[in-house]
Amino acid sequence: MIPVYVSIGSNVDPEYNVCRAARLLRETFGEVRFSPVYRNPAVGFEGEDFLNLAAAFDSALPVESLLARLRAIEDRCGRRRGRARFAPRTLDLDLLLYGDAVLARDGLVLPRPEILEHAFVLRPLAELAPELTHPVAQRPLRVLWQEFAGRRGEMRPVRLACLEP
Repeated sequence: MIPVYVSIGSNVDPEYNVCRAARLLRETFGEVRFSPVYRNPAVGFEGEDFLNLAAAFDSALPVESLLARLRAIEDRCGRRRGRARFAPRTLDLDLLLYGDAVLARDGLVLPRPEILEHAFVLRPLAELAPELTHPVAQRPLRVLWQEFAGRRGEMRPVRLACLEP
């Protein structure tokens, strides 16, 4: 089994879509752990605020099959492909880490570069797995978050009952 970390984001009916995604992730992958949820302004375009969080689970699937299942969940939540990269979306599931894999092929880069670029990706991930070592930066995620101090932006915690234990 390979530890997998996924970023979850939505700014179209976000509470509904994040809860639906959580349910579908559990149905698809079994036991899933979730980080706290944060509301933050859209980045790269004008739009409604996003809800962002991270999820962790173990999987024996090859990376391509795992990505296909994540895309299927996005599709079930109304994700429309072929739109601008920075645009409103019902659901965005991004594979952040697949074990300690470091690769770049067919448009997939692991670990996902956004981990080190955006607070809305790094903070939830660091809270979910603070001692996990980033396979390229070779430092624990909690340390990377501490070093991110100047670029944190506005992130407000949000409680979603669907994610409560």
